[in-house]
Amino acid sequence: MKKCKRLHQATRYENTKDMIEKVVSLYPDKNAFIVKHKNGKEVTYENITYSRFKEEINAFGTGLLEMGLKDKRIAIIGKNRYEWGLTYVTILSGGAVAVPLDKGLPPNEIEQLLERSKAEIVVFEKEYMQIMNQIDKNKSTNVKEYICMDDIENEKVKTIKQIIEKGKNELEKGNNEYINTEIDNKKMAVIVFTSGTTSKSKGVMLSQYNIFSNIYDMEQVEDFRSTDVNFALLPFHHMFGSTALLIYLSDGLTNVFCDGLRHIQENLKEYNVTIFVGVPLLLEAMYKKIIRQVEKQKKTRLIKMAVAFSNFLRKFGIDIRRRLFKEIIDNLGGELRLIVSGASALDKEVAKGLNDFGILTVQGYGLTETSPVLSAESEGFIRYGSIGLPMPSVEIKIDNPNENGIGEIIVKGPNVMLGYYDNEEETNAVMKDGWFYTGDLGYIDKDGFIFVTGRKKNVIVLKNGKNVYPEELEQLVNNLPYVAESMVFGKPKDDDFIVSVKIVYNEEYVNEKYPNIVEEDLKNIIWKDIKQINSGLTNYKHIKNLIITKEPMIKTTTQKVKRYEEIDKMEK
Repeated sequence: MKKCKRLHQATRYENTKDMIEKVVSLYPDKNAFIVKHKNGKEVTYENITYSRFKEEINAFGTGLLEMGLKDKRIAIIGKNRYEWGLTYVTILSGGAVAVPLDKGLPPNEIEQLLERSKAEIVVFEKEYMQIMNQIDKNKSTNVKEYICMDDIENEKVKTIKQIIEKGKNELEKGNNEYINTEIDNKKMAVIVFTSGTTSKSKGVMLSQYNIFSNIYDMEQVEDFRSTDVNFALLPFHHMFGSTALLIYLSDGLTNVFCDGLRHIQENLKEYNVTIFVGVPLLLEAMYKKIIRQVEKQKKTRLIKMAVAFSNFLRKFGIDIRRRLFKEIIDNLGGELRLIVSGASALDKEVAKGLNDFGILTVQGYGLTETSPVLSAESEGFIRYGSIGLPMPSVEIKIDNPNENGIGEIIVKGPNVMLGYYDNEEETNAVMKDGWFYTGDLGYIDKDGFIFVTGRKKNVIVLKNGKNVYPEELEQLVNNLPYVAESMVFGKPKDDDFIVSVKIVYNEEYVNEKYPNIVEEDLKNIIWKDIKQINSGLTNYKHIKNLIITKEPMIKTTTQKVKRYEEIDKMEK
């Protein structure tokens, strides 16, 4: 089985404590984080060095132990910020169990997951104060301590700052219990709840051995540099988000935060961002915006010629992309050099387009259950539409392939989870003879590149026995310039299904291109494009039913459409 090439030297870390110790010795005065503070119109930046980060980890951890919180389960909820990263690394470096919670969950689900995980501490942003008060009042969880990331006056709530101060005092007295804590690398260190797009979320149990084996793989495959500035976009509660943070810390990168989706472009410039992990929906929107700008300036033909010329020169080892497309790169901050796409399939036109402009764009694939990365593309090993090659320590094969070589993707490796928390039945359903069954369908080409065709649960099985993979059609539909997002599904009719699509159109684009158009006329225009897509497909894959709307679909925080909730909403 062909695997990712080991392109880069990497250090194998045992756990977070080992990683922080070694990285701080290499980059003591380098910024681990840059934190922006806003006070009205006044903006200041706080530089947090690796030395200070380590000191605050030790102080926070010592303060938690002093509160009697040794080996407890600690939940974290909030947006990406320094305090989130500090809390996560502190928990892992003290041998406790981290329970990252999705910041977008409704209050009742937050309460349920605190109860199910048996968390005894919750660290949260002040925006969740009201929810925490209610949870405390309900007495339905094991939570005994509420710790706020922000300064807040509440008798029942401690703040991170207060605990750090307490810890500093203890350290000055010679209390080294936290610093001397030994980590069992193979015991449960994290419980991460799956996003639950199709069913009740499951608690995935991961060890530091799982996570750091994955980090070692990634560092050998991708080009991460200590001079890089990482834009922490992907939510930290998402496994790819938190593992990526640990990767960037382990390489001595500087991490910065987003002011909100509307501010991405200005933040890229503000911090001279060089690298980020993003979801396909974001990258596709970014690319479509670039193309719209090119069209407005009537430079489409010029750009196409420049891309062709540039690609011709690259065959001879001459790369002028970043000079040739400087204006486009400058609009993305000027320094952006690497984008890693995760969470779901990235449209091949977008991936190729960004690479053609000189921004290395690679796709990774994985699941929460695999810590998370199973395969990835890397420089020189890109095949558009694929999810790359297996990580160096991972085995991947196709189970029970059909006549086209498509079957379930199953995997084996040191990054595969310990199991689902408190759910032996579900664990046994996906873990068989040492192999983890991903629930994803795909095939492997002659060169070892893996292609995902869709989720096993999403496949539309027609009466004639043919299988339609929604994700395959969605990629074609999403190429239409006015499509913000789409969902292909089987609409029941008698004892069969009609292949249907729901399209969320980009209102800004439509208003600009078709001013004052009524929705019925827009639907007719879209139908013509759908028929054009159908003309390139075999008959059984033809889309025969169309729904259009400007209302965004129900999604997880990593922008995956919650298909079953969407279908249920349409039925109602």
